[in-house]
Amino acid sequence: MRIGEIAALVGVTARAVRHYHHIGLLPEPPRQANGYRSYTLRDAVLLARIRRLTELGLALDEVRDVLADDAGRELPEVLGELDADLARQEHEIRQRRRVLAGLLEGPLTPDAPLSAALVELLKAAPVTPSPAAAKDREHLTLLDATVGGDAVYAALRPLVEDPTTMLLYERLDDLDGAAPDDPRIAALADDLAAAVPDEVLAAIPDGGPVVTGFGQALLADYPPAQAEVVRRVMQKLTARMRPRPS
Repeated sequence: MRIGEIAALVGVTARAVRHYHHIGLLPEPPRQANGYRSYTLRDAVLLARIRRLTELGLALDEVRDVLADDAGRELPEVLGELDADLARQEHEIRQRRRVLAGLLEGPLTPDAPLSAALVELLKAAPVTPSPAAAKDREHLTLLDATVGGDAVYAALRPLVEDPTTMLLYERLDDLDGAAPDDPRIAALADDLAAAVPDEVLAAIPDGGPVVTGFGQALLADYPPAQAEVVRRVMQKLTARMRPRPS
């Protein structure tokens, strides 16, 4: 495979592949006599693993550590992982197409992209001037338009109705403009992750409701200190979801 082919297979850009080569995260394969790089299936699996880990909110240095722990596995195992990753992408595409089909069948009003389950959840949320709470609602709306998740919204209802949730939002608001090494970050990340009920994680399908690129886009939507809190929360929740019972 050439660089454009492996990028298309995994769902990243050729520019991203070159960047991973540049920083040493993805080993650069040997070039053929014509000067083109020649990629193998193992390269594709590694690239898919990098993409998946970055979507979950891991920094590239952390991705490097995870990949080092996975080195030396047999080819059938890594091919199985690639197949599972492609199946997850197919599932995400089918979910988004179902949402689009529903929109095309009905009147396209401003509220049309919101599912009934999300509308009910947002109605239950208390009115608050918190910018962090407003941002959370925007992110839920984006996920609803691309993936959906009625069971997740139902599981979130107790959290939304809990008055202590507003205190967590206020603490996150207080970090706006703070440094990414602010000493308040670790405790807030712990408290936010602990506040998410196990029922919410159990309602998330295997692989998680992660739209391609959503993890990085989510972090980019926050100032540095808040982004660090969100990144840590994503890591903690991902760890709690593993392993899933068979």
